[in-house]
Amino acid sequence: MSQHTARVVWNRSSETLDAKTYSRDHLWSFDGGATVRASAAAGGAVPAAAVSADTVDPEEAVVAALSSCHMLFFLALAAKRGLVVDRYEDAPHGVLEPKDGKTSLTTITLEPKVTWHGEPPDAAIVDELHHQAHQRCYIANSLRSEVVIKT
Repeated sequence: MSQHTARVVWNRSSETLDAKTYSRDHLWSFDGGATVRASAAAGGAVPAAAVSADTVDPEEAVVAALSSCHMLFFLALAAKRGLVVDRYEDAPHGVLEPKDGKTSLTTITLEPKVTWHGEPPDAAIVDELHHQAHQRCYIANSLRSEVVIKT
């Protein structure tokens, strides 16, 4: 077992806490010293004025965490087979929608593009690497969202 921690801090930035205008901006801090500016996703019930555009919202963070976890397992599995990856790039996206009376990330789609060093392995091997990476990914195993991998 391992434990993973973060610190989330929000401070009131105005005299009032009006439900429509208070700032949703906050900080995520991690044990290695990294700090990320975060906020809510603009739209819906959250007015754009209450959100800074240059921040990460929780929904984006979940999508990025899933992609990152999948990638790290994919790279490890490829290395164990003696396959060398020069570049791995993904453009993941999630769909947030109501389902069963609750709003959730119902589907997260990964679209990894892998550049191999030398001759690339055949498609069946790449598909198997993605399948195994998905099966081992802690984040994927923790989510109820459907995960689609488009290669």
